[in-house]
Amino acid sequence: MPTREQVQFHYLTQLAWGLARRGLAVSVQLPRRDEPCVAVQRVSGPLLVRASLRGEQWVFSWGRGRDRCVDARDESACERVWEVAQ
Repeated sequence: MPTREQVQFHYLTQLAWGLARRGLAVSVQLPRRDEPCVAVQRVSGPLLVRASLRGEQWVFSWGRGRDRCVDARDESACERVWEVAQ
C-alpha cells in the first residue's frame, strides 16, 4: 500500500506532466521544510500548487479560499490549474 507521501508525489507529477504538455514551464519542488508542490513559472511570479488530503479527498490547492482548489481526481483538474496560471 502506498504511503501518503507517495500518493501526494503521484498527484503532483501527474499535474506537472499535464501542465508541461499544455506548454507551461513547471517543476516539482520537494523542499526540506515545507510541503511539496508544483511550481508553475509565470511573469507575475510562480504559482505554487500543492496536493493535500482533505478528509479522504485529494485536492490541488493554490492560495486560500474555496475557489482556489480542485479535486485532484477530477479529469479537468489540470485544465483548471492551467486557467489559473494564465
